[in-house]
Amino acid sequence: MINNTDLQDIEEQDFYEHLRVVVDKGQSLLRIDKFLMHRIENASRNRIQNAIDQGNVLVNDKPVKASYKVKPLDVISVVLPHPPRDTEVYPENIPIDIVYEDDDVLIVNKVAGMVVHPGYNNYTGTLVNALVYHFQQLPTLPGNDGRPGLVHRIDKDTSGLLLISKNERSMTYLARQFFEHTINRKYIALVWGDLAEDGTVTGYIGRSVADRRVMSIYDTEEKGKWSVTHYKVLERFGYVTLIECKLETGRTHQIRAHMKHIGHPLFSDATYGGDKILKGTVFNKYKQFVDNCFEIMPRQALHAQSLGFRHPSKKQDIYFEAPLPQDFDSVLKKWRGYATTMADQNS
Repeated sequence: MINNTDLQDIEEQDFYEHLRVVVDKGQSLLRIDKFLMHRIENASRNRIQNAIDQGNVLVNDKPVKASYKVKPLDVISVVLPHPPRDTEVYPENIPIDIVYEDDDVLIVNKVAGMVVHPGYNNYTGTLVNALVYHFQQLPTLPGNDGRPGLVHRIDKDTSGLLLISKNERSMTYLARQFFEHTINRKYIALVWGDLAEDGTVTGYIGRSVADRRVMSIYDTEEKGKWSVTHYKVLERFGYVTLIECKLETGRTHQIRAHMKHIGHPLFSDATYGGDKILKGTVFNKYKQFVDNCFEIMPRQALHAQSLGFRHPSKKQDIYFEAPLPQDFDSVLKKWRGYATTMADQNS
């Protein structure tokens, strides 16, 4: 069975009550999944059972199994890791860059700065708001209300390819590939420091105890989920390095947290300390150069460049690439020029 918590990569979030029912005094004993089918509009028994399996249904504040029999005066709560408002998705006419589309899937090249789905303080202007406007009846996974079509996501300030499902059959098929880590995803990143060689970063990734907004790497599975990132050096500029990252798992902030963990935060990543000069000279001219790069690219230097998967209907492997956006490309050109100048001066 696909674990929906793994699919959404929810890490120890607070839960919000979406439904509360006090059972009538005269209620006869009845399985809770059957009971909720008559209480929740447009909910199938399978969807309710999935919610119960995920621990989203509580009776008297405790999770129960689908076979639990409801008793008079039981207090039943359905809880989810996002506020109830999150399920209200308003269509918005927002332009999106469609790389590929057929009856089953949609490939979008997301711009940096666009939030993927509605959430707390981000109820409008998201990619999902745009998708709901442009496409009708996008599917959702059980417990994934408010995120139609999404089988994965990328951070707000990360650019690049995102895979959208257009029907429930393809969504289940694609979700299985993400769950089994058979999706081929490669990212391009610019990191601080001179990486000596290619490598792999592993560890259990979970919320930082000191700051819940960031992820940390731990040695034990009690503190997080297993994560693996393989990286390959593409180009060196002395004080920063351009790398390709291949994800074996897909956790929240995985690349950003992994590179921070090994001492090479992403360039211009404010959340993980990459928005400061971490390597280089003390000369004012160098400081001005780096500050100029930060102004050109005021977000983490991370781009979801390629995406490969098995098509739900064609049953063939397909592959897509997205070129670097202008801000990333401009910063790379500046660093190439700087590295060339330094090499000429030292020759």
